[in-house]
Amino acid sequence: MVVDTGRRTLVRLIDRERLFSTLDQAVEKRVTLISAPAGSGKTTLLRTWIDHLRDNRRVVFTSARNHEDEQAFWLDLLAALRAGEATVPTPTFSSAVMVERVLAQLNEHRDPFVIAIDDAHEFARDALVHIATLIARLPAHARAVLASRHDLRLGIHQLRLSGEVAEIRATNLEFTESETRELLESSGIVLSGEAVRTLQQRTEGWAAGLRLAALSLAVDSDPETFVAQFSGSNRVVADYLLAEMLERQPEHVQRLLLTTSILERFNADLADLLAETSGSDSILLDLEDANAFVVSLDRQRSWFRYHHLFRELLRLELRRSTPDRIAELHRRAAGWFADRGYAIEAIRHSQAAGDWQSAAWLLTDQLFDLLVSGHNETIASLLEAFPRAVRIDHPELALVDAALETQQGRFEEAARDLDVAQREAKTLPANLQAGYGVGIAILRLGLARRQGQLDSVIEQANCLGSCGVLRAMALMNLGIVEMWSGRLADADRHLRDGAELSQEIGAPYLHVICLSSLGFASKVRSFASARDHSERAVELAQRYGWENETIVVPALLTLAGTPIWAGDFITGERWLERAQKAMKPDTNPPEEMLLHIVSGMLHVGRNRLRDALTEFSEAERMQSRMLGEHVLAAQAIGWAISTKARLGLLDDARGMLAAVPSPRAAAPEIRNAAAAIELEAGEPAAALAELRDVLDAHTAPIHDFVLVEAQLLAARAYLELENEPEMISSLEKALGLAERERLLWPFAMTGARDVLTKLPRHKTAHAALLLEIVDILDGHSPRGNALSTAAGELSATELRVLRYLPTNLSRSDIARELYVSVNTVNTHVRNIYSKLGAASRTEAVERARQLRLLGH
Repeated sequence: MVVDTGRRTLVRLIDRERLFSTLDQAVEKRVTLISAPAGSGKTTLLRTWIDHLRDNRRVVFTSARNHEDEQAFWLDLLAALRAGEATVPTPTFSSAVMVERVLAQLNEHRDPFVIAIDDAHEFARDALVHIATLIARLPAHARAVLASRHDLRLGIHQLRLSGEVAEIRATNLEFTESETRELLESSGIVLSGEAVRTLQQRTEGWAAGLRLAALSLAVDSDPETFVAQFSGSNRVVADYLLAEMLERQPEHVQRLLLTTSILERFNADLADLLAETSGSDSILLDLEDANAFVVSLDRQRSWFRYHHLFRELLRLELRRSTPDRIAELHRRAAGWFADRGYAIEAIRHSQAAGDWQSAAWLLTDQLFDLLVSGHNETIASLLEAFPRAVRIDHPELALVDAALETQQGRFEEAARDLDVAQREAKTLPANLQAGYGVGIAILRLGLARRQGQLDSVIEQANCLGSCGVLRAMALMNLGIVEMWSGRLADADRHLRDGAELSQEIGAPYLHVICLSSLGFASKVRSFASARDHSERAVELAQRYGWENETIVVPALLTLAGTPIWAGDFITGERWLERAQKAMKPDTNPPEEMLLHIVSGMLHVGRNRLRDALTEFSEAERMQSRMLGEHVLAAQAIGWAISTKARLGLLDDARGMLAAVPSPRAAAPEIRNAAAAIELEAGEPAAALAELRDVLDAHTAPIHDFVLVEAQLLAARAYLELENEPEMISSLEKALGLAERERLLWPFAMTGARDVLTKLPRHKTAHAALLLEIVDILDGHSPRGNALSTAAGELSATELRVLRYLPTNLSRSDIARELYVSVNTVNTHVRNIYSKLGAASRTEAVERARQLRLLGH
């Protein structure tokens, strides 16, 4: 195709091999229908495909557009079949007779034959009847290909039922990104990858749009800027769409198209409202069937949108023809969407109408529903759409600002905006004040949660209602702060309640947050419980497309930490990488502290102590960003001190220990760190003195792993003091505590390999575990889940129940953990016993440990 633009620019055709292949397969059937809008490349595809096929079969190409009447078409087709032999018009022309003559001519040829008819939409209805007759009676070696702008009524249902009809539609003809690049490069136009991607997305791969863009690009001095600004209002595109699409429609259809162009999506009811008419449903369906750049969005064909470029052209024409109506159209649309619960669209149309008051109230009123639905970025864009002067005049928007600032880690700004919102609450209409006040309380609660202010959170939570989204948010925030503050039993209870309530009210975003945090909090019950809740949180997040959002970070970190505790550093690292990807730095100090601690644990397990020290030190820094005491603060500083001691940085370790404030200095984690310093300094007796309160249970540890560490440090001290009986006793206690939950990582943290090798195998009840720990400390992977045939028969649910058998949970407790009935748990337990050849819970656990089924 040559187009003269003043510089004789050539827009070359390109071979689209994937479409050639599609057509090659399609013509194996009796008839192929190509249905797509004007400018989709139907004619070009047919012509280039015919050139591609010419050596393989005989093809006749004709176009309905090129003939003045039906007789001219049939005569032309017959002449082509006769290899150019002239045919003469006759006043006694009969289409039925011509069909018979064409069929007779086809039957004279036994070679594969294709009749390709372009612009078939130009045929009158009577002519289509005769075309359908021809198609239905084609001989076995003949095929027909019809290209049209809309679906043709050919009455070939029997052929469809027998699988003899192939269809190629607009979506098949769309240019891919690589084809777009090839088309441009064939015309000497080189764009960046991003610009090519943008152009393909703007045109939706529409061939005519791309070629029209290419003509302009060839003479544009700044092609990258041209692409960024390219739209349906571009002159050459607008002229084409006006001539080929809009001006061909009746006046009432044009009115519907123009008035609904303000919408991103619409249905017949909304179209009727804006166009002030009725019957839009049939019009929209007809337009889609006619490939008039109207696209249905659902299987029921009840919601529609326009092709991007066509919508932009329509909006341009609306601005030209009736600019004074646009605001009113947006107001009507806003009201329609608001009445039906489509908050985001209602707010956007209120803003477009300049109705800032309604938009501000709508956004404030719907803020928490949007938050718990995961629409954080949408909230930000809606807020940004308010002019600065409007935001000043509508103080209720301070509530929205505070919500976003809290999530972005801008805590001081959030607190100031909440103060503004509190002061201005009385200026709102009376019917909005109550909900607005609750909204302020919810946001203060969320802010306090991220800053670790337990007392403030409890105070705010008690101010909220007893049901619905707000109650679920209160339970979620309260549970998370209790979790980070060390009140794990309370956190476990409130997060469970929040998860159940979120599920009841249909708030999956809140449900994921509660489950994700419950994974960490439920360690108070068992690691099995922690893992199960975390897995459920990740599964639910993946279902909604939230697997890379910050709400799943606690679950991902729990799933990373659990295998690391068991010495499976490969699995732990895989989960940790996902958590690092989902975490947004400087937005949630409590979670960032956990991230650095788990990262440090991984480095310790791989004997990279300096890297571990960096992570533990960073975790300690996170504590300085919080107003309350984090449950892992003592753990972070204790491990940082111990790591410094093991690196030989004894003066630094002692200085860090001396700087620990009094209340925290008494924590078991800090006493263990003090003992580690003494051991590295060659003072085993002093180390035992530091451990005395921990070993005698005078201070409550956060978890058994603290006691495992203490016993291992004591064993090292007794070894240096040459007290073998006490060394063996301490090691046995450490192994016994470690075996239930597979707490193997403390053996790496305390550098326990040498003391483990001193334990005679015949003097331990944990010989298999001991050998595995030594393997892990030597850098080998865990022995894994080497399943026997019987163990391999355990179902996924039975394996989940099996995880709980080593714990102290009763069967009813396990049922609650798994959200199933006690009878279901009983059935699974009986199956587990049978498949493992066990007669009791103890035997089942022992057999499972031998098979390494409880290792991860």
